[in-house]
Amino acid sequence: MKQAIYSVYVILPVILLWGAKFTGPKKFNEEFLSLRQTKAFQGFLAICIMLHHIAQKTCASWIQPQSRIVHGLDIFVDMGFLLVSVFLFFNGYGVYKSFHSKENYLKGYFKKRILPVVLALYSTTFIFFVVRLLIGEKMDGRQILLYLTSLDLCNPNTWYVIVLPFFYLFFYISFKLFKKDGLAVASTTLLVVLYMLLGTRINHNDYWIRGEWWYNCVFLFPVGIIFAKFENKIIPHVQKFYWAYLALFLLAYYPIRVGTGIVGNMFGYYGEGWLPQEIIVKNREITVLAQSVLCTWFVMCLLLLGMKFKIGNKFLDFMGKITLEFYLIHGLYVELFGWQFDGGVKSPHHIKYVIVYVLVVFALGLPSAILLKSLHDVILGKKKAQPLFDIKINKLVQNNKDQKKDKTA
Repeated sequence: MKQAIYSVYVILPVILLWGAKFTGPKKFNEEFLSLRQTKAFQGFLAICIMLHHIAQKTCASWIQPQSRIVHGLDIFVDMGFLLVSVFLFFNGYGVYKSFHSKENYLKGYFKKRILPVVLALYSTTFIFFVVRLLIGEKMDGRQILLYLTSLDLCNPNTWYVIVLPFFYLFFYISFKLFKKDGLAVASTTLLVVLYMLLGTRINHNDYWIRGEWWYNCVFLFPVGIIFAKFENKIIPHVQKFYWAYLALFLLAYYPIRVGTGIVGNMFGYYGEGWLPQEIIVKNREITVLAQSVLCTWFVMCLLLLGMKFKIGNKFLDFMGKITLEFYLIHGLYVELFGWQFDGGVKSPHHIKYVIVYVLVVFALGLPSAILLKSLHDVILGKKKAQPLFDIKINKLVQNNKDQKKDKTA
């Protein structure tokens, strides 16, 4: 049973490649950056992030006691920042393309771009807060306030939806202030870099920018913007020398990843308590630079492959529609069925076999994400709330109408 977890390495390619089409040696997938393609890919990555979070609960080297470690998902333990870098690239790419393709895009920008993310943050924060109370976590008034404001993360996986609105705000400010496109892009890039530099100056803590994962992949947001700005020049050039670029990026990826690991071991993000603060900051700057290069390389490898493989099936299309909600809510079940809930309270039930752990988290996370998506759509005015009995009555009425039509036909 323990070995069954390795089946995910067969299942994942099937999920990704089911219905995929290879364009042929001399043709390209012209839709590799289309909304449908990128959404489908993000849906797949959301599943990989779920595996990343489960891996950190089952086979990470820091798990204590070591007897709790169950190998199988080891490759996902340190994949989190690379996976999220893809999301950030598409965030940057999408906001720039929307700005240039939709008239008066900045009008209503906060409602379209920022409000949905903030809503997703606090709706899942409240759910996690209620669960923490139910499983017996003790809180004083200060801790309750910190949790409900998300200054101390009640949902431990929400850093991404905390920083993303700020990046969207950087974009808004830059493109509102500067009429020249190049200056606006440069301004957005500079603001993100300043955020990264701020991150290197903040030691590990229990609040915002609590660790390197809050900033070690965020450079891909401006990379996505820059790519969108110059894609009419980049894509034809890459297509002209496609096979050379593909070979270069794929063959160099592993050495770059190994090299980034060496840089991390030599410098790294820690040192509080035994190194001078200026040395710690310099080490972090070197490490985040190396990891930004790795993230960029990783995303470019995926884009190059996407230029030849057109992915998409009903399952990925569906996952692409609930990606944000699944990203935020699946962690609830990761915590409930691990050894202990984030914060130290013992989990109500520990699932021994990792493959069962994965299946349970996915099986519960999926309907939870669907419900969250529906709730968010109602709150944002994208659709009207409809009581369950009304839905059933409407279906019965529609069925009667269809039957009458069949009889008269």
